Amino acid sequence: MQQPTHGTRRDAIAKIKAATAFTALPLAFMALGLAGQASAQTPAFPSKTIRFVVPYPPGGPTDLMARMLQPELQQRLGVTVIVENKSGAGGNLGSAEVARQAPADGHTLLLAASGPMAVNSSLYKSMPFNPLKDLEPVVQLSAFPLVLEVHPSLGVKTVAELLALAKTGKTLSFASAGNGTPQHLAGELFNSMEQVKLGHVPYRGAGPALNDLIGGQVGVMFDIVGSSLQHIQGGRLIPLAVTSAERTKVLPDVPTMAQAGVPGYQITGWHGIAVRAGTPPAAIDKLNATVNAIFKDPAFRTRWEAIGTPAVGGTAAEFGALIRSDSQRLGALVRSTGVTLD
Repeated sequence: MQQPTHGTRRDAIAKIKAATAFTALPLAFMALGLAGQASAQTPAFPSKTIRFVVPYPPGGPTDLMARMLQPELQQRLGVTVIVENKSGAGGNLGSAEVARQAPADGHTLLLAASGPMAVNSSLYKSMPFNPLKDLEPVVQLSAFPLVLEVHPSLGVKTVAELLALAKTGKTLSFASAGNGTPQHLAGELFNSMEQVKLGHVPYRGAGPALNDLIGGQVGVMFDIVGSSLQHIQGGRLIPLAVTSAERTKVLPDVPTMAQAGVPGYQITGWHGIAVRAGTPPAAIDKLNATVNAIFKDPAFRTRWEAIGTPAVGGTAAEFGALIRSDSQRLGALVRSTGVTLD
């Protein structure tokens, strides 16, 4: 049998290499196509407009915080950020929309307030969402101290004088923004710790309650410092103490409740950002890092602190721990009052 020549062997090897090359080309293009398809399925966050849902009407401190953050988030994230007010049922309606209807992709944010996140589960007979299961914490934004304040006609200037007056049997009432609000819970905590009975007068919001306090129709109120500050500075209301662990910068001469003679008393209204459960951790991390970067800007911090709260920030885990602890602590306080809402 005739053996193949060197030329013939070279021709065979060339044919094998050519065939291999033609086979590899489709495989390479296929791999590129699969990589592109995977990239299209998992775009970098954020990739579209972000909705920032505020579960309260425009004009209040919760709405103000969202509108202060909106341009900063928009600039740093590189996408449009739209603030939407979805109020009703003590913050439950807007919170439930994010918790149950929004895509779990990080493009719908909730301005999460202490009421719907930690109080309403104990206050309402039925809830449209579970804040501990249906939402993921992103970052804490605020820790609003409240101020215990009185109408000048009451004739008291310290917490001790208010307690002495209450223990004489004089009928005293405190106004609040409604059942289950921080203003209400602050008063109930005061009653419980000091064994007094200031009557509770719930209003439809802090504004009407504050108006009646200024008018003297009610004598006492625990209110968010930022809301009452101008009235305190104008002498229309007398501040007795703030409810935070430390004094607030905007009322540096007003003692804390502990300093005023009620040791262990502390309650604040807080806010944060939350997203629907199941949101990718990378999106939560990006949002958390962005807010913390905003809070490090000295000019922004100055504007933020002017509304009566520190710029809190921190990790998502820290915010989650606050939600869980206040759900237990404030929930027990609500249940002790016996107040429930449909």
